[in-house]
Amino acid sequence: MGMAAQLWVLNAGYVGDRVASTVALLRDGDTTVVVDPGMVADRQQILGPLADLGVDPDDVTDVIFSHHHPDHTINAALFRNARYHDHWAYYVDDQWVSRDAEGFALSDAIRLIRTPGHTAEDITTLVDTADGLVALTHVWWHAEGPPKDPFATDGVALAASRARVLALNPVLIVPGHGPAFTPDPTTPR
Repeated sequence: MGMAAQLWVLNAGYVGDRVASTVALLRDGDTTVVVDPGMVADRQQILGPLADLGVDPDDVTDVIFSHHHPDHTINAALFRNARYHDHWAYYVDDQWVSRDAEGFALSDAIRLIRTPGHTAEDITTLVDTADGLVALTHVWWHAEGPPKDPFATDGVALAASRARVLALNPVLIVPGHGPAFTPDPTTPR
């Protein structure tokens, strides 16, 4: 492993009567990334932690969408200077740069892979940190799963994506709607 990136969870998401995405910040050298800047009760739940870390929203170089549901994307405009990444391209101002997310590297320590299931277009962000590999993904909403995603477009693909992520032996999973967790034998497959 080369250099290690740093990771902070800015907002641990939740799902229930209300919904918020888990929003994370990644730093690797000159690369500053926000993952899934979606719904939160108040934008200060994103902007406040960024300010505490000394990060101005205009200094964010990249924004990654695990998928295109509004609960994961709605606050993207907070980051005016960023490239925006999804499953098949990245976008800068009026440029649409086609590329497959599979294996795309944003930096030496941050890369993307395809993990369909919740939607056909889901991607996972893999981050090499000093503690080991971290996966930021919506193949789990939270540590308990759910075992079967009630909104999955393809349950078979979701199970394969979960197996793929677990086979990478991440030390930590940052799920779509909950606090980060360490995978173990009880992690839904």
